[in-house]
Amino acid sequence: MQLHLTQSDHDLVSSAVANAEAHTSGEIVTIVARRSDSYHDVGLSWAAAAVFIALALMAAFPAQLRAFLSMLLLDWEHELADWKLLTGLLGLLILKFLVVRYLLAIMPLRMLMTPRATRARRVRRRAILLFRTAAEARTRGRTGVLIYLSLDEHRAEIVADRAINEKVAPEAWGDAMAALIDAIRAGRAGEGLAEAVRQVGVVLAAHFPRADDDINELPDRLIEL
Repeated sequence: MQLHLTQSDHDLVSSAVANAEAHTSGEIVTIVARRSDSYHDVGLSWAAAAVFIALALMAAFPAQLRAFLSMLLLDWEHELADWKLLTGLLGLLILKFLVVRYLLAIMPLRMLMTPRATRARRVRRRAILLFRTAAEARTRGRTGVLIYLSLDEHRAEIVADRAINEKVAPEAWGDAMAALIDAIRAGRAGEGLAEAVRQVGVVLAAHFPRADDDINELPDRLIEL
């Protein structure tokens, strides 16, 4: 299931950010990306693994390999020459590598073959990078929070600035993350983001209530990359 965000989703999330920030000096930034990484290295890794597996099988069954290459090369000699054997072996391995590599150029298949832990690490790394660019140290009180959603991975991250981390334990974002992930699985990314913003706003309001001189320091709009 490929998720998409509509203009209504953008409006819903932007409104949720404005409402949440009306009660806190914290600043909430929402960013959505199609995916957090190209995962090209995953395709190369699987292609290399396919070559080693094929090589191991050929080493385990040399007689069958010789018979197959003899048939393939239309060679009816009693014993296949070594140069023909090695050339055929090299050709088969190159073919194996290219087939797997180009199959995994298909992004949905590459995503399917990417380990869950790898996807989680890449999403977290991208979230931290975007947080440093868009929110970290960009507010007077170091009270910025990033809610980051990576659509193709169906994963989200919440990253907070220093002042918030000093007062709020990471577990405090659990309800917001659960609401967001549940909505993503149901195909309602916009609603999930809006609910996550609301719940993050509740946590922020408890620790960082809005001051009389508070100003809006970061954009309320949903940023889609």
